Amino acid sequence: MCGFAGELRFDGSSADLGAVDRMTACQRHRGPDGTGLWSNGPAALGHRRLSIIDLSAAGAQPMVDSALGLTIAFNGCIYNHRELRAELEGKGHRFFSTSDTEVIGKAYAEWGMDCVSHLLGMFAFVIVEHASGRAMLARDRLGIKPLYLVEGSGRLRFASTLPALLEGGGVDTSIDREALQHYLTFHSVVPAPLTILAGVRKLPPATVRRIEPDGSSTEHVYWRADFERDPARVGWSDRDWREAVIASLRTAVERRMVSDVPVGVLLSGGIDSSLVVALLAEAGQSGLQTFSIGFDSAGGESGDEFEYSSLVAERFGTDHHRIPIDSSRLLPGIDATVSAMSEPMVSHDCVAFHLLSEDVSKSVKVVQSGQGADEVLGGYDWYPPLADVPRADAVEAYSRVFFDRRWPELTRLLNPAWLEGAPVDAPTAFIRRRFAEPGAETAVDAALRNDTTVMLVDDPVKRVDNMTMAWGLEARVPFLDHEFVELVAAIPPELKLSDGGKGVLKRASRGIVPDEVIDRTKGYFPVPAIRQLEGPYLERVRAALTDPAARDRALFDGGTVEALLADPNTTRTTLGSNALWQLALLEMWLQEHGVR
Repeated sequence: MCGFAGELRFDGSSADLGAVDRMTACQRHRGPDGTGLWSNGPAALGHRRLSIIDLSAAGAQPMVDSALGLTIAFNGCIYNHRELRAELEGKGHRFFSTSDTEVIGKAYAEWGMDCVSHLLGMFAFVIVEHASGRAMLARDRLGIKPLYLVEGSGRLRFASTLPALLEGGGVDTSIDREALQHYLTFHSVVPAPLTILAGVRKLPPATVRRIEPDGSSTEHVYWRADFERDPARVGWSDRDWREAVIASLRTAVERRMVSDVPVGVLLSGGIDSSLVVALLAEAGQSGLQTFSIGFDSAGGESGDEFEYSSLVAERFGTDHHRIPIDSSRLLPGIDATVSAMSEPMVSHDCVAFHLLSEDVSKSVKVVQSGQGADEVLGGYDWYPPLADVPRADAVEAYSRVFFDRRWPELTRLLNPAWLEGAPVDAPTAFIRRRFAEPGAETAVDAALRNDTTVMLVDDPVKRVDNMTMAWGLEARVPFLDHEFVELVAAIPPELKLSDGGKGVLKRASRGIVPDEVIDRTKGYFPVPAIRQLEGPYLERVRAALTDPAARDRALFDGGTVEALLADPNTTRTTLGSNALWQLALLEMWLQEHGVR
């Protein structure tokens, strides 16, 4: 788990090593254990290292494989690197390290762009061929690891974070008006390849890009989750599915223990992270460190789930860390969290993950997390209303239960100038295209597919990556093992939606996880002081929305902003987020990064 940056030139000049150095240094938080630069004429790469696998100097990056004539920069972890190494050795390859980075390079030499199909893990990487100048960019199937791009002026720049590209200079930082619609409609999700900035794009998940020395390129999507029934499993019973789910998750959890340093677990007290802990205990894992966080209550909302996380920790004998966050840390934590965001993200969970990661990173370098289970297994409350909706009506039904606001309301919220030159109702058009793709024959399947491959990527997964890596902490997500996702995508929707959501997982967990955890009301990562804005938190929001930069930008209708500031906690989005916080967070991010 690391951060990397690079530049490829297509105009005959040498790569700007100084710019690559600045972009790399900007990511020191992602890789506090080492740094490296490499250049070869029109190509230059930089890397910040978080040492997890092969802690020796042999695992340093950018990694030059002189025998193969390749240089690679990589962010992530390949869980089957040992098995691939043995297979590649059988094909005649010889290794100089025990790192998973070198395995990727050898796999590329053996299988070309199809090397990604052999990799089990989370990854973003670039490979440069010395002789030909050809390069390859790749991103993992579920988009767990990020990769941002800036193209133009005879060059391509790329980095693990968007702010790193800004540090390189020469970026068009005007607001992308289509992306702005998505942010305000789709719960802060801006689907790839868009970002909130017009000059920055991101490589979509499950995508490889081949780049020729003249700058021409081709992209290929190498994996899809169809969310449709598997004919081979058509006769499966509820018990068959339960057993398959646990067996697959057991494998996913075991894979994510591959490490040369200890691996802990972020234990929220919900069923997902509790099941990860239970499966590790079942496998004989001893001395497991677990971590949970709590905030002061506010507005009648509890700020912690210590009751359930402590129950799980005691049941399985973990070395448990309860981390209460004093209110004095929360307010400054907001600005630090915004600074850590590659893109603006509205969820108050971001602040929680940022503060949790700060403390967890003092104990371990790697953690497993329960992230992703709700999206792939139907755990959210917007899925049941889709159960009886005809497939032809799925787009409207999904938009009604998920979108923060529909197009007419958006046109009243934004000043008219920010709608000029942008597509009309781009978010609805996007969902219509996504739902029209083959597969996903029911409305629920279509929603789950979209949420797993789009919403999950650019909200929860991005949130966890940004906030954990702000402190050099690697987060692994077993519920997003692509083989597990393929399996659960085929489960009939009614089994997922049963028992109040995630029914098949709840039933599979009986006898493994304490019943109290399974039967509890669904919880969320609570930060009450942000959900219920008052005192200094409201003043921070007010400062953002009345800042001279915000007034000059005039994104939002002034009367609407004034009304929200006067009554800050009444107006909520469809999913219950504070509408005022959503607007303020965007302004905070734009101001933090000097966007005008």
